[in-house]
Amino acid sequence: MNSYISKRDAQSMEKLRKLIKTLPDFCIDYFISIEQTTSPLTRLNYATDLSIFFNFLCNEILFISVEKVDFSVLNKIKSRDIELFLSYVTDFKTSGKSYHNGERGKSRKLSAIRSLFKYLYKNNYIDKDESSKVKTPKLHQKPIIYLEPNEVATLLNESENPSCLSQRQTAFNKITNIRDTAILTLFLGTGIRVSECVGLNCKDVDFENNAFKITRKGGNQTILYFSDEVRSALIDWVNERKYWFKDGENEDALFISLQRKRISVRAVEKLVKKYSELASPLKKITPHKLRSTYGTSLYQATGDIYVVAEVLGHKDVNTTKKHYASMSEDIKRSVVNKLKLRD
Repeated sequence: MNSYISKRDAQSMEKLRKLIKTLPDFCIDYFISIEQTTSPLTRLNYATDLSIFFNFLCNEILFISVEKVDFSVLNKIKSRDIELFLSYVTDFKTSGKSYHNGERGKSRKLSAIRSLFKYLYKNNYIDKDESSKVKTPKLHQKPIIYLEPNEVATLLNESENPSCLSQRQTAFNKITNIRDTAILTLFLGTGIRVSECVGLNCKDVDFENNAFKITRKGGNQTILYFSDEVRSALIDWVNERKYWFKDGENEDALFISLQRKRISVRAVEKLVKKYSELASPLKKITPHKLRSTYGTSLYQATGDIYVVAEVLGHKDVNTTKKHYASMSEDIKRSVVNKLKLRD
């Protein structure tokens, strides 16, 4: 398995270790139990949400310190207490700062609570799972932001020959344009996540079979395939990459920074932002939006939601359906006249 740990993951794990110490003791075993199936950032978000939840319970419902929360206390928690918590986090203050949660923030907090209670109930630590009685806040689906085909072409053209960069950016582009074009082409041609992109090592790419190996969220490895267009961009970069090193230097990472070290997630986010503002100034494009662009193109080409789910690495096809539901309607409308009942 690829042992690479991104700077962001390392920071998340460090914050998580500190935050767990402020939670009830039984949370330690819970976080160990989900370690193999969740990313460090997901666990950190869960810990943050559970910290807010337990502080609410102790200050507003139980009137005890967090240290005194044990299984006997949890058995007293009712679904109404959790509903009161979801109402509380709409607008609340902690440590002198104000916070607001809409439907998505509340849904995430409920997911964290449900995950913990499900674990405790499954392992017979509590008598019943009151969190399962709480309705999930209704989520209004946001429209998918993606690049149109002409915008994709413009984006790649801008990375190769930018039209309107500052003098300093132009100087950097002359050095990095082959690398940047390869990164953008890889996003648009395979739909990988930014963490998967920066985690790639040279040995993970097989040019004989137009394939590469990535480590998905949760640690599972999978093989993805790429087109000849992606292959060409990657080979251009691999050939260019050799000249970035001095004699005796080496780095496993496929994509490197000007410091000849593995490129960071933040650096990739910045280069995507830089070129996408030239290609589509009215859209806020991130690496994830390039992933959405690929998913959209793949779904429009195949009409097969299961293929899209498999390639994008969605564990639940319903996640894919949720994101591409509007296009499903377009496809259904487009085929109504395909079937002729009479010549």
